[in-house]
Amino acid sequence: MGFDPSRGYPLGTRSPDLVRTPGGLPLAELSLHAPELEASELRATPETLRLQAEVARAAGRTQLADNLLRAAELAPLPDDTILEIYTALRPRRSSADELEAWAERLEGWNAPATAAFVREAAQVYAERGILAV
Repeated sequence: MGFDPSRGYPLGTRSPDLVRTPGGLPLAELSLHAPELEASELRATPETLRLQAEVARAAGRTQLADNLLRAAELAPLPDDTILEIYTALRPRRSSADELEAWAERLEGWNAPATAAFVREAAQVYAERGILAV
């Protein structure tokens, strides 16, 4: 029997076999007190975030689902890159060309939904006059 997103919440309780750490450790084997556990193993994986998006969409929470899908796209990126993108998206921090460059980079990193989000932000910033000059 496959995954049923309408019955998937909470994922870690209802389908713990589908949840793994970035290193592949199953949720059932994860122990927060293990001396060899590294902080990087506590991060959500793109796969888990996509499953959570399915659950949110099945519950009618489309905005949350969209956010989780963008998070899944960004999860493999280094923290400093995420911070750079966040900074670039702050009002008056980037020009339209700079935001377009970020969108193109994101597409190259297989993050099309996030690229579309950045392009939408650039359009809204232009309409509101909050792009950098």
